[in-house]
Amino acid sequence: MPQPIAHADLASALTSLRLGTSASELHGSLTGYLCGGGDAGARAFLTALELESDDAHPDDPGHALLAELYSQCRLQLADPELGFEPLLPDASRPLAERGDALVEWCRGFLGGLGLGGFGGRRGLSEEGREILHDFDAIASSQLDYRDEDDESSLTEVFEFVRIGVLLLYAEVQPTPGTRLH
Repeated sequence: MPQPIAHADLASALTSLRLGTSASELHGSLTGYLCGGGDAGARAFLTALELESDDAHPDDPGHALLAELYSQCRLQLADPELGFEPLLPDASRPLAERGDALVEWCRGFLGGLGLGGFGGRRGLSEEGREILHDFDAIASSQLDYRDEDDESSLTEVFEFVRIGVLLLYAEVQPTPGTRLH
């Protein structure tokens, strides 16, 4: 699998393209979109996610990076080795920044899931419904960091989100020839 796109590189591209979204939120939106059955393709997924760049030129290198992000996200979700990870700032960044990015990522995921064609929680297993409920709780959270256990707590939440996405992806993906409504 190719080297994953770095959060900082995506953030820089988004600034260049003037998309008005964070790197984590965009990755969450794209992941949710793909989990929900969305398939606009690498060039059209921004339109599908209802994002438009202001004054960006089509030859801006950021567009190539976004196409790469789309391809990588699809590959990671389908990876039999469970290689998917939410795109967050590097571990060297402050804990609060990484925690806020995880909240943004979950917010983006839930929005992207609906835009991808996900028809709601009715068809999900109880575990799938609980995962979505927990993602909703994370997305509406304002995390507070006060003690040394917060790093390990963020790691646990990150791992829960990572595995939850993979479970939802496996559960929500339509079987060949069908489409969720």
